Amino acid sequence: MASLPRARLAVRPGPPLSGSFLPPGDKSITHRAFLLGLVAQGETMVERANPGADCEATLACAEALGATVTRQPGVVRIRGCAGTLREPDRVLDCGNSGTTLRLLAGILAGQPFVSILAGDASLNRRPVARVIAPLRAMGAQLWARDHDRLPPLAVRGGPLRAIDHRLEVASAQVASCVLLAALRADGRTTVTLPMPARDHTPRMLAAFGIPVTSRSPAADDGIGPSYAVDGPAIPVSTRVRVPGDFSAAAFFLAAAAASPGASVTARDVNLNPTRTGLLTVLERMGAGVARANVREEGGEPVGDVTVVGPDRLRACAIEAGEVPSLIDEIPAWAVAAALAAGTSRVRGAAELRVKESDRLATLAANLGRLGVVVEETPDGLAVTGGVVRGGEVRAADDHRIAMAFALLGTRASGPVTVEEARGIATSYPGFAETLAELGGDLVESSMSGRP
Repeated sequence: MASLPRARLAVRPGPPLSGSFLPPGDKSITHRAFLLGLVAQGETMVERANPGADCEATLACAEALGATVTRQPGVVRIRGCAGTLREPDRVLDCGNSGTTLRLLAGILAGQPFVSILAGDASLNRRPVARVIAPLRAMGAQLWARDHDRLPPLAVRGGPLRAIDHRLEVASAQVASCVLLAALRADGRTTVTLPMPARDHTPRMLAAFGIPVTSRSPAADDGIGPSYAVDGPAIPVSTRVRVPGDFSAAAFFLAAAAASPGASVTARDVNLNPTRTGLLTVLERMGAGVARANVREEGGEPVGDVTVVGPDRLRACAIEAGEVPSLIDEIPAWAVAAALAAGTSRVRGAAELRVKESDRLATLAANLGRLGVVVEETPDGLAVTGGVVRGGEVRAADDHRIAMAFALLGTRASGPVTVEEARGIATSYPGFAETLAELGGDLVESSMSGRP
């Protein structure tokens, strides 16, 4: 098969970004809506689903497992299997989506057949041992290559028993995997995290009629939140209106924070506090942050958020306890840090080394190519802000790296060319168009537009 062309974005510096935009549907919520729609009884309506390739991979897997899927403008309808899935006749292709693979492993653990989960070269380098261990404890059989460390992942499902599982790392994907497996387990399954992480799965389980018992973290015991589900249980179909993706909006908001006089508003965006740690950090750095029209939709807080750039951002430190609330936004934070006065630091972010790329190494290398002084540590970065010069960077087909450096190009002293940027299509197919609408000066774009 011929290789796909290497997508490129070239962005020239210009006036501060200005205006408002509607981000694509939240990717995390879209994945979960599709998967719960698969196992639910009845027809689930998902409005404003994320249009990227990652969520399309999840939807294709749902179809392969027996869901009936109807795509209409703005709406995806999924007629579920009421908990009893169809054995797939081929490998389930998760593409570049770690969420698809890890969450689907939990669902498949309770099904009485063999299935194989695999993806592209990047996904097949990302670890799966953290989901194998609890699913084996529940009674499923699982195997992976490299001593059960890396995909492809084979799952032989069957009857499951409830467990009380305590995570060593605050991973929302691992917690979600176990909670989804709990739907087929006999008894109460409890998942406890070491610190808060994204809670979209407990919220969505409740929206699909599954009671979730939760415990908030106590300040004095060093234990994070816990969630419990009683099984077996079958979700009941519902209507899900997906809010805008905060992680996608974050790049434009960070660029606005780093641009004196800029004002950018993300409309109808998810404001779940387990996701919006970047806003707190930008405020500490001196940016103006305002929320408006905040309400609850489908169990998630949604609203408009506006970021205004001050005369100059100041450096800040992000400690390990904050990282789960902005783990996907560290590349956006790097945009702000590269232009702030002083040295900004992030610690406790080693999880970024096993994302679509080694994000700590990729950020450090590319910032260095643009003249930014940066120190890479085993679990973080130290970024000294200053003048960002133009140049060429390589995004390693990582969507968040590509978007970060495209936005940094708006504030550099010369054009920034982002090579290997095709990963943007996994989450934000209309990214280049949004950048242009907000005033970004795209010299060249070989990215595909909105589907």
